[in-house]
Order: sequence, then C-alpha cells, then structure tokens
Amino acid sequence: MATKGQENKKKPSPPLPKSPNSPPPNLDGWLEIGTIVAPQGLAGEVRVYPDSDFPERFEVPGKRWILRPGTSTPQPIQLLSGRIVAGKNLYILRLAGVENCNQAEDLRDCKLLVPESDRPKLRKGEYHVLDLIGLEVFLQATGENIGKVVDILSAGHDLLEVKPHLPTAIEGDPVFDPKAKKPKNWLIPFVKAIAPVVDLESGRIEITPPPGLLEIND
Repeated sequence: MATKGQENKKKPSPPLPKSPNSPPPNLDGWLEIGTIVAPQGLAGEVRVYPDSDFPERFEVPGKRWILRPGTSTPQPIQLLSGRIVAGKNLYILRLAGVENCNQAEDLRDCKLLVPESDRPKLRKGEYHVLDLIGLEVFLQATGENIGKVVDILSAGHDLLEVKPHLPTAIEGDPVFDPKAKKPKNWLIPFVKAIAPVVDLESGRIEITPPPGLLEIND
C-alpha cells in the first residue's frame, strides 16, 4: 500500500503586490505539487521541493500554475524540462520565460499547482493522500471508531497520523476528567497487514494494530 500524495517562450507575469491584508488563497479545485525554494545556477533554472510522489509532475513538459506569496490567483506557466537531483528530494526545473538568475529569484517561495482534476491514475493499493485525510479509523476486531486521519507522514512506510476521538462527557461520570491531558495523535503504519480495509466510499479505514502499537504513541 502506498500514498501518492508535475514552445514559444513568454515571460511570466510580473509579481503581484504582496499585502499583509491579502485574503488567504482559495485553492479549492487545485493540488499543490511543490514549492520553488531557490534559483539553480545563472540560466534561470529553479529548485523545487516536491509535495508529490509523481515524477511526471516535474519531468514532463506542459502547463503548470504558480501561486505567488501574498496572492490568491494561480498564474499559468509552461514547464519546459525537469530533472531530479540525485540523492536529494529536489527537482531542477526550467520554466518558460525564466532566463536568468534574477527572474528565477523572483519565483522563490511560489507554490506549484495543478488542477485537482489532473490526477494521475493509481495502481491497485495506491491512494491519493487527500483521499485518506479525514477518513474515520475503526478497530476491525471490535468495530470501535477510535479516531480520524489528520495527516500522512512519509517514512520507511507511510504513516497515518490519527487524532483519537475524545470520550463523550457524561454528567456525574467520575471517570471523565475534562482537565485531563489530551492524548497524543497515533502514528499507524499504512501497510496492508495493519490497515487491511480502506473504504473511500464509506469514509473509513479498518485497522488491526499489533499489541502495544496504540500505547506506544500515548
């Protein structure tokens, strides 16, 4: 199981004004695939930290969109070429109209986006990260709803970060203590042996944690 969580040259639009009062961007319908972190060399290439497991997002030429800091509207830009930096989680991209270090520097901290509809097809047992976040988590043995997936963390295996459901307060219940320390989120390895059932339609994941796994994260 895995999560998968990239012509004629024309110059990009000039930077839009950055205002501290700018409204937060509405990215409904968009997927963030990476962040431009620095120029690369003097010829206008940029370094990108990826937020996508699909290399074609960064290696296959075509239209992408950038979101400048402090703005709310993505702007189209053409990806001309891209390559991964060996041994590092970075890509080097050449973008249309970005031909020198100053133009590349102007794109620092911009987000790279694609339309949400532009999702690569997945193989069996693979899931988009966004599809997993928000799923309810159940113990398969008892059917108990124990929490909700709030994030996916990359490690040797992907980890589901699960926020435990707090007990419902019952008046007069001596066991319930509203001042008690809230439990930490659980980290559940996203492997078939531990998460055998992923039902996106019903919004649930069933897990069979080995003894002690949930206690380790407390």
